[in-house]
Amino acid sequence: MRWLASVGLVHSVPPNMMNAVPGQDNDHSPAAPVSKAPILVVDKDDGLAREILGVLDKGPYEATWVDDGEKAYNLLDSQPFDVMITEIASHRIDGMRLMSVALDRNPDMCVIFIASEPDVALATEAMRQGAYDFQTKPLNLGRLDAVIQRGISRQRLIVERHELRRRLDEQYGFGSLIGKSRAMANVYDTMRQVATSRATILIQGETGTGKDLIAQAIHNNSPRHDAAYVKLNCASLPEALVESELFGHVTGAFTGATRNRQGRFELADQGTLFLDEVGELTPALQAKLLRVLEQQQFERLGDSRTISVDVRLIAATNRSLESMVDEGTFRSDLYYRLRVVAIEVPPLRQRREDIPLLVDHFVQETSKANNKSIAGITRGAVDVLMRYAWPGNIRELRNIIEGMVVLSRVDRMLDVSDVPEHVRSTATPDLAEMRIPTGTTMQEIERIAIEETMKVCGYNKEACAKMLGIGLRTLYRKLKEYDL
Repeated sequence: MRWLASVGLVHSVPPNMMNAVPGQDNDHSPAAPVSKAPILVVDKDDGLAREILGVLDKGPYEATWVDDGEKAYNLLDSQPFDVMITEIASHRIDGMRLMSVALDRNPDMCVIFIASEPDVALATEAMRQGAYDFQTKPLNLGRLDAVIQRGISRQRLIVERHELRRRLDEQYGFGSLIGKSRAMANVYDTMRQVATSRATILIQGETGTGKDLIAQAIHNNSPRHDAAYVKLNCASLPEALVESELFGHVTGAFTGATRNRQGRFELADQGTLFLDEVGELTPALQAKLLRVLEQQQFERLGDSRTISVDVRLIAATNRSLESMVDEGTFRSDLYYRLRVVAIEVPPLRQRREDIPLLVDHFVQETSKANNKSIAGITRGAVDVLMRYAWPGNIRELRNIIEGMVVLSRVDRMLDVSDVPEHVRSTATPDLAEMRIPTGTTMQEIERIAIEETMKVCGYNKEACAKMLGIGLRTLYRKLKEYDL
């Protein structure tokens, strides 16, 4: 504890000696340090302050005492506190003003007021302005300790919630969508516009383009971000189970239904439901989904009771629903109801300028996940990756990078030789990248031509020799000559 009164600073017994037992060997291996909650006590009555500090000294707290509001004001500017216990009528700066300053410094601080006599109106106003508790003299010290514990627990829950929100924003916010290409800038613009709305969204794009990340980011940046985000892949379940997964069932609805079960719509009430591969729904389920979208009502399987929900729906598909409508395999009314806002996610081959950013991100991410120390990746390897068609899009790129990281030796740069052979052999050559400065010697031009052609051919010597119009033996000789 610390005493900061008019006479200055007085230290109590060092914390590490508080539990020492005389006559016994106390030189045990130290336990993991316990984080102590900093508490500020503001009271001009040093007798009461000593009683309060005596209680705090027995708990996981680091208490500081001052005898007037002005000293407390100065401390709040110089160090953080989790709890402030103060007189409502503090000397020089009153308690209400002090609370305002404290909450400005730390909005989650637990402020406990002490008053000389009960005053319902004053207590009500204090709580309205942000106080956590209001106590009158003589203090019940046991109750005070319980209030402090509850206040600190509440504060830690708030901090954990903020941290969880930060991690979610980091993982699923717009920042998780890596790319600066024009195509992705258009996607970001649409996401920002629709995130705060209630509109149903249809996300269309090839497999592996990140449609689920876009849906999660929209939810996290919407007014519903504190409510549930529920997902269902319509293609991952047998047709007979999809209806139960969407709407739930009651006991005896079908063979094996031994208990009532909530569906995804119920679980997503007040939040967001993401239906991936919505084009896989049967015509019967399409009709039921349309009804829910229009009326926000449904019945569980085997039940006649109507359930009302408030759900924002985001659907995704890698198929052309418009073509399915023309073919008669997807309801036109459902299609237009889903497509209130449409987001077209570009395939990776149409945003190649984003590949270096994605590669760097995945190298760092997969290195950490696999406990590997990788120095980075060479420009030559990135060049090869940029010329690959990426039929599996971002998902395929991440898997390729993870494989390169896992198979690589530590503390070295990933290079062209680490790129899987099928990627190197099918990478599209791009001779336009070769640059030769004016005044370069013919010998140096030959070396550059061979080196650059080897790169675009993915270091396939036969393909390189064929592209250069020379024999394979000549190429081997030149490679040795130029130490390539």
